[in-house]
Amino acid sequence: MKTTLFYLHDPMCSWCWGFRPVWDEIQVKLRNEFPELNLVYVAGGLAPDCDDPMPLEMCSAIEGYWKRIATELGATFNHAFWTENTPRRSTYLACRAVLAAKRQHREHQMVDAIQQGYYLRAMNPSDEEVLIQLAGEVFDQKRASVDQFCTDLRATAIDQELQQGIRQCRQFQDQGLAGGFPSLVLSVSEKDNEGSCYGINIDYKDAQGVLAQIASYLK
Repeated sequence: MKTTLFYLHDPMCSWCWGFRPVWDEIQVKLRNEFPELNLVYVAGGLAPDCDDPMPLEMCSAIEGYWKRIATELGATFNHAFWTENTPRRSTYLACRAVLAAKRQHREHQMVDAIQQGYYLRAMNPSDEEVLIQLAGEVFDQKRASVDQFCTDLRATAIDQELQQGIRQCRQFQDQGLAGGFPSLVLSVSEKDNEGSCYGINIDYKDAQGVLAQIASYLK
């Protein structure tokens, strides 16, 4: 049996940041209980490339989401971001940065760097120079690795991979298996069979319900 759990996300999605502690717990337990399960991150892209400043109404709305997530889930946000930067509704570049880091087996580390840079350090991951700075931290300032990251970040192949991820997320959404970000979709297939996909309901406060759903399909 081949099993894959797809994690649909955007590194600049505030609800993904709120879900992060529970998601980390889920991943650890899945690796222990179901080591054969393949965990696949799919960067789905919240907002396309844009150089225009974010309208004030949108800034206020998104900062409002941050406050809500902080209240409901206990997540920490550095609201200095809104006064120290020129926010843009543009997340595709951050998604491409995750995919570029994945080429050097640093996908999860890049997600972590972007989230912490954005939400805790008031950095703007919509800016290429910020992503390159974060890549330097991820790759321990190894010049060759950072240079390769920069090349990959701007490569057509990386953008094509992002577009494929966006299409996959939309397909899951069209099938009623996923909503917004974050979402989890479990694929289970027997050898030589097409298999089935199942949407996993997310509990932002408790890993056990998510794990129980996954276990019900795998045991």
